[in-house]
Amino acid sequence: MSELRFSLADVAGVRLAVSPVNETVMSMWAVASPLRYPVHLPWIGRARVTLSRPEIAARVRPLTELTWRGCPLPDFLTPAARPNVEMADQLDQIAATPPAVVVRDLLSTTPRRPLSPFGQALLADPRGLLPQLVDAVRVWYDEAIAPDWPRMRALLDADVAYRAAQLAENGAGRFFEQLNPSLRWLGDRVVSDDPFERDFDLRGRGLALNPTVFTERRVLWNLLEDSLPAAAYPVRAVGTLWEATGAPPGDPLARVVGPGRAALLHLLDTPSTTTDLARLTGMSAGNVSQHLAALHAAGLTSRTRQGRHVLYRNTDAARVLLRASQGG
Repeated sequence: MSELRFSLADVAGVRLAVSPVNETVMSMWAVASPLRYPVHLPWIGRARVTLSRPEIAARVRPLTELTWRGCPLPDFLTPAARPNVEMADQLDQIAATPPAVVVRDLLSTTPRRPLSPFGQALLADPRGLLPQLVDAVRVWYDEAIAPDWPRMRALLDADVAYRAAQLAENGAGRFFEQLNPSLRWLGDRVVSDDPFERDFDLRGRGLALNPTVFTERRVLWNLLEDSLPAAAYPVRAVGTLWEATGAPPGDPLARVVGPGRAALLHLLDTPSTTTDLARLTGMSAGNVSQHLAALHAAGLTSRTRQGRHVLYRNTDAARVLLRASQGG
């Protein structure tokens, strides 16, 4: 069981962001253990073909060894993400890790599992071998993650918008208990039901929370108290990641507003971007944009800006329309 103690400054410093490097690094767990990640089998099949190419396997080997079969991740390899951070920025952050921090973070993983050969070599020569690890993460992102990053990003962005609204509406205590069933809020701390024994004081540094598609059930915290506080939590609706959906067959609403717009209305109880909706429905982004413009002009959707993204959501009028079409 882990406990994280919050001051008022820490509560005010809770922030949500998408971490491209987290998805890249944690995806290796799914490649190594496909049966534990059945929802990702369509992607895992493609990723394993990529990893079977000798030139890719050789360059990615440092990352493969550090993450194989659920190995604990050193904190420097999953840095706390800030809003709208790009992959290149996070790779630069990893590359700038001081050698002493690399050694400290690697040693923090050894009580649960011995280091791999590359991990042992990195421990002995962090300055010389860290560039190889950074290159491995970059190559794996380019080859295995980047082709599907728009659909992953859309799902993660929608989750950040949803959680940010929860935090604003309900406060920190209720927010953490809704974030994951393994968490409880006890007035000045979060208690996490996990196999670790940690008692961390956030010390006014706040907490970065990053949704991820590649964690199974529980929240994954940084291992060390001296690392910048961060955690990865399971994203909502991960089962939709590789699917295309639309309006239900025979939907009466589709006969009134058209199948495309009806499909969007059925999805917009959760704030979503144009890219997210295109992924879920199989429509082109341009087609989705046209439908959203019409729905917005009719007062059926609202839109708000979240960083670089515009999020759409059903209005009360749309909810009434949906209920009526379902006989409610």
